[in-house]
Formats: sequence, C-alpha cells, structure tokens
Amino acid sequence: MIKILRYTEYLYLIVAIISVYKISQNWNVDRNQAYLFIFFAIASAGMFFFRRTYRKKFEKRQRDNQK
Repeated sequence: MIKILRYTEYLYLIVAIISVYKISQNWNVDRNQAYLFIFFAIASAGMFFFRRTYRKKFEKRQRDNQK
C-alpha cells in the first residue's frame, strides 16, 4: 500500500507541472483559462506535499509498531 501512496503523490506533482506549462501557454491568449490552471497548479502542489507528509507519518507509525 505504501508504493501506491508514493505513486499517487507523484501524479499530483505531474499535474502541477503540466498546469504550469499550460499557464505559460495560455497567459497571453486566454487569461481566464490561465487562472483556472493556476488554481490546479496550487491545489496539485498542495496535495503533493499533504500526501507526502501523510505517507511519511504512516511509514513511521508502521516502523514504530514493528519494534
């Protein structure tokens, strides 16, 4: 289960990177769509750090219970 959590957190990071790319493409063309991708980038980056912290706490709890 830990490996699944690790992969999903990196999927959020990939979404954030793609959103930043789309922001740079759409900034001068369609500003409203760029603002939407700004929201996606911030939310995805936040979820990446949240899931990473949660996974590390979960791994630590498992290590402590095995001792």
